[in-house]
Amino acid sequence: MVEIVSALEPVYRRGAHGNRDGGSAITLWETQPGSIVQVTSWPGKEGAALAAINAAASLDVTADAGAGVFSDTRSAFGFAPGRWLMVDQAEGMGDTLRDRIDTQTGTVTDLSHGRTAIAIEGERAEWVLSKLFALDFSLAAFPVSVGKSTAHHEFFTLIQRTATDRFDLYVYRSFARSFWQLLCTSAEEVGYTVD
Repeated sequence: MVEIVSALEPVYRRGAHGNRDGGSAITLWETQPGSIVQVTSWPGKEGAALAAINAAASLDVTADAGAGVFSDTRSAFGFAPGRWLMVDQAEGMGDTLRDRIDTQTGTVTDLSHGRTAIAIEGERAEWVLSKLFALDFSLAAFPVSVGKSTAHHEFFTLIQRTATDRFDLYVYRSFARSFWQLLCTSAEEVGYTVD
């Protein structure tokens, strides 16, 4: 397969940055999954779409708003009524889902080349993200595995919490470089490391 060039390459600077007095309070990195796929079901076909996602990915996603699941290699979450984001570390999930979801059930859109995946992890991750998004990032309001869609100005972002102190963010590739710079600037106050 063709190797995807990172949209962050010109501004991706590994190492420690920002306020170094207390060390790095967060770590940032680009995760580069093999597949990022959106599934949208037609009204009344949500159950069939979910069954196909769960069968293809060996996950147990539910129809509840924001509900999500993840494993070491895959994750999925609902981000709007009848819409789910599916992420797989391997390539080909778009084709797998397309084989299972017919046009009478919904649509499958492979976003792998159109999105950039960024992880933020650390004791101040909630605080840094709260500077950018009007969401409550506390563990009680945003539990592990839950996903949400939001925006910071023109940066539409899908976010899934994948650990108590880690969030995976999915942004449009065309805005990824600007978003990355904004995220780094927002993290300078607490100090951050780019892996």
